[in-house]
Amino acid sequence: MKRNIIILLVAIVALNFSSCKKFLEFEPYGQPNQLANMNDEQAMQAVYSLFYWQYREGTLGRGFMWYENCSDNLITGRTQAEAQNIKNFLDNGSSGRDVRDNWPQLYQTINYANQLIKAVPTATKLSEKVKNNVMGHAYFFRAFAYLWLAPFYGDNGPNGGIPIVTENTTIDEIDVPRPASVLDNYNMIIEDFEKAAELLPYFDEIPVNEWGLMHKTAAWSLMARAALHASTWDPSYYAKVSEYADLVINSGKHALVSNYADVFKIENNWSPEYIMSATSTEIDGSKLPGVLFQNGGFGYYNTWGYYQPTLELYNAFEEGDTRRKATIVAPGDTIYFIGNEIIWAVNPSSVSSPSALTFGKYLDPFKAADAVGTTVNPNSDNGTTDLNVPLIRYADVLLMKAEALIWQGQNGDQYLNQVRVRAGLAPKTNATKADLKNERRCELALEYGSFRHLDLVRWGDAKAAYAQPLHGWKVNLGGNGIESLEVIEVWPARNFNPAIHHVFPIPAREIAKSVNLKQNLGY
Repeated sequence: MKRNIIILLVAIVALNFSSCKKFLEFEPYGQPNQLANMNDEQAMQAVYSLFYWQYREGTLGRGFMWYENCSDNLITGRTQAEAQNIKNFLDNGSSGRDVRDNWPQLYQTINYANQLIKAVPTATKLSEKVKNNVMGHAYFFRAFAYLWLAPFYGDNGPNGGIPIVTENTTIDEIDVPRPASVLDNYNMIIEDFEKAAELLPYFDEIPVNEWGLMHKTAAWSLMARAALHASTWDPSYYAKVSEYADLVINSGKHALVSNYADVFKIENNWSPEYIMSATSTEIDGSKLPGVLFQNGGFGYYNTWGYYQPTLELYNAFEEGDTRRKATIVAPGDTIYFIGNEIIWAVNPSSVSSPSALTFGKYLDPFKAADAVGTTVNPNSDNGTTDLNVPLIRYADVLLMKAEALIWQGQNGDQYLNQVRVRAGLAPKTNATKADLKNERRCELALEYGSFRHLDLVRWGDAKAAYAQPLHGWKVNLGGNGIESLEVIEVWPARNFNPAIHHVFPIPAREIAKSVNLKQNLGY
C-alpha cells in the first residue's frame, strides 16, 4: 500500500495540489469533482491523494519538528538562523520554508477532503464499500489536518481557534474569520473522527496490499489526542480522553511490542503497537530519519543533524531504562552505520553534535552495508527510509489513559506500568503527575504528534523548563579512549512568555493573503 501511494503521488499530486494564490484558494483539483464518473479503483486513487502531506518536507520532513525543537529535549544541531529564532521564541512568522509550508499544505488537505465529502453522494458507480472508504478517509484526514494545526496556532482566547472550512463553505466565504475558541476546532475534530470510525474497518480487516490506509482504532486514538489538547482549556475533556482511549484498549486490536527498541525496526512497521505512521520507503516518505543523525554522517551518507538530544533528556531516563540506549547514542556506544562500526565520539573521534549526543531511534534502516538504495534513499537530500515513522502508537494511548485518570484524581498505575515494565523498570504505586510527565518524555521522545513542547505548554510547565539552560558533554579523549566527559552548556536559558508563546505565529505569507485571518497576538 505505501509503495502504491508513493508511486501514484508521483503521477497525480502535481495535478491535485497546486500552490495557493491567496488564503485557502487553490486551483481546481479535478479528481474529486469527477468522482461521479469513477469506478472503485479510480476512487481509491483519490483517497491516496489525501496522503500527500505525509511526503512533504514542510510537514513530516523538518517542518513541525522545528516546533518540537523548542522543547528541553532538543537543541539545533547545526547553524540555522531561522531555526534558532524559533527555538528562542523570536520568530515573527517569517521563518524558513519548512515551518511556513505546514499551514498551506494541511489546508490543501482540508480542501481536498471537503471536495471528496461533497462529491461522494453523487458517485453512483461506486460500491458501498468504496464509498465508505472514501468518505471515511475524507473525514479522517480533514480532522487530522486540523488536529496538527490547532495546538500550534489556536487558543481559547485571546487569539481564538484556526479557520474552519467545511464542504459547505462556498468559494466566496472561504476566507473565514477565526472561531472564538480552539475548542470549536477540537469539537469538530472529534466529530469528524467519530464519523470516520463508523465508516472505516479495523486494521486487521484491511488487505495486506492496502496497509497504510486508515482504520477505526486510528480514529479513536486521535479522538483521545484531540481531547487531550482540549483539556488545556477545559479539564472536563479528560473524561473524554479516558473514554476514547478505552475504545482502543478494549478493542483488543493492539499490544505493546515486548522489546522497546524493536518498535523502530522495519520488520515491525505493522506490529501490534502500530496505530498510525508516516508510511515511508527508500523512494519517498518522511525525511525525519535522514534529518536526525549527526551532520554529515561521517562521510558515509549525508545525514543532516538538525535535531540533537540534550543531556537533560538523557538524564530523564532512570537507571536500567532500556529506552535510553534505544533512543540516544552516547559517547562510547557502538553503532553500525552503512556497514561501518562506529564507537560514538571515539572512532571516528569527530562528532558533529554540540551535545556529543545524537538520536539512534530511527537508525535501523541505515545499519547494513547495502542500505543505500535498499532501505535508505540513494538521494541523501531526500533521506527517507523503509521505516515507518510513528504518528501514534499504542503506548501513547496507554499513557493518555493514565494521564486522564491521574488528572481526575484517580489511579492510572495499570496503564502507566504497562509502559514502564516493557522498559525494564519496576512498576509504580500511586503514580503521580510528575511520574506521568517523565514517562511520556522518555517513551515518546522525538515522535511526531507526541510532542514534549506541546505537553509542557498544556501542563503549564514551559516557562520554568525553558528558563533553564540546556547541556551536553565535551568529550575528552586519552590513549585508551574516553578519558572524561565534561558537562557543558549548549543552549542558554530562554524567555518563554506564556501569554504569547503558548502558540506560534501563523506564517506571515498566509496573513498577507487574507483579509480575515488575524495573526496571533505578540508576533
